[in-house]
Amino acid sequence: MLKAERLWALGAMSGTSLDGVDAAMVETDGATIYAFGPSAYRAYSAEEQAVLAAALGKWPGEDLAEAQALVESAHLEVLSRFDGAALVGFHGQTLAHEPRGRGTHQLGDGARLAEGLGLPVVWDFRSADVRLGGEGAPLAPFFHFACAKWIGATEPLAFLNLGGVGNITWVDPSFARPEEAGAVLAFDTGPANAPINDLMLARRGEAFDRDGALARQGEVAQGALELFLDEPYFLRMPPKSLDRDTFADMIGLVGELGDADAVATLTGMAAAAVLRGMEHCPRPPVRLLVTGGGRHNRVMMQMLRAALDCPVEPVEAVGLDGDMLEAQAFAYLAVRVARGLPTSCASTTGVRAAVSGGTISRVEGV
Repeated sequence: MLKAERLWALGAMSGTSLDGVDAAMVETDGATIYAFGPSAYRAYSAEEQAVLAAALGKWPGEDLAEAQALVESAHLEVLSRFDGAALVGFHGQTLAHEPRGRGTHQLGDGARLAEGLGLPVVWDFRSADVRLGGEGAPLAPFFHFACAKWIGATEPLAFLNLGGVGNITWVDPSFARPEEAGAVLAFDTGPANAPINDLMLARRGEAFDRDGALARQGEVAQGALELFLDEPYFLRMPPKSLDRDTFADMIGLVGELGDADAVATLTGMAAAAVLRGMEHCPRPPVRLLVTGGGRHNRVMMQMLRAALDCPVEPVEAVGLDGDMLEAQAFAYLAVRVARGLPTSCASTTGVRAAVSGGTISRVEGV
């Protein structure tokens, strides 16, 4: 087990938006963040995105050789650019997530990365949580708690990640540790960018709605929005989590709309899901800090600001990097795993007891 000392860890994240691999370094002892280091990004080409998209929904044992080779080579490529890391956190590519069914599946073998990098690699972060009855997601909340401490927050605040799926972490920084009862609450709010990206690709051959430009030209179809909000998921109490394609039928709800109205409506659905989620916060947060690609969508941000009483700001407002926060999270979590510290608890994933997830793969002599 790793000693309680500060070190530089390197984390990587490839999210459900399938845009590419983020990598970033964090100096930490697994509890406190001391510094943020360099970062890098390796985009997936259109051809590579097609390979990964074809693998979505598949489980171990299915034909995944091409996708696995891609995930591992892309990660090796970007992680090899860094020097000075003592440990690597490798999330892998989520292909399927059924915590109440077949489990959770992140593609990529951390042992192969350890061989290629010559460094210990922590991976398979979610399986232990699912085995103990948890949702296996979201996993960034303990890092968000550390970020709240790093920025000097004293009142409850919330972090909102708008990736392919949206998730929120409510943090009370007056607590000493994130696993304490009342310190954090986290859950997936609903779909965020994934349906928008899928529609943009299908209709226009574009990867996403840059800055919300197309949504700004359209109007939200209220009937479709109301049908979306009738989904039983929104009535479930957190913690709760989603697969990327749980709400795939959203596309059908806007199928007869023109491009601009369809994208505006999907954007409105993502924002409305967040608003429903905010109702679960134990106390109103003093601010909502937004990370992930959705913070660049001006229409989505305007919708949130118009409906919420607290300030809605990108995490850059407090000196954090919204493009790299999840990669940084897995660097931080890797150190927690190596120290035997919990990475999730009942209020973040619903797991029966606080658990330290993750497998550590080492290479000889390291």
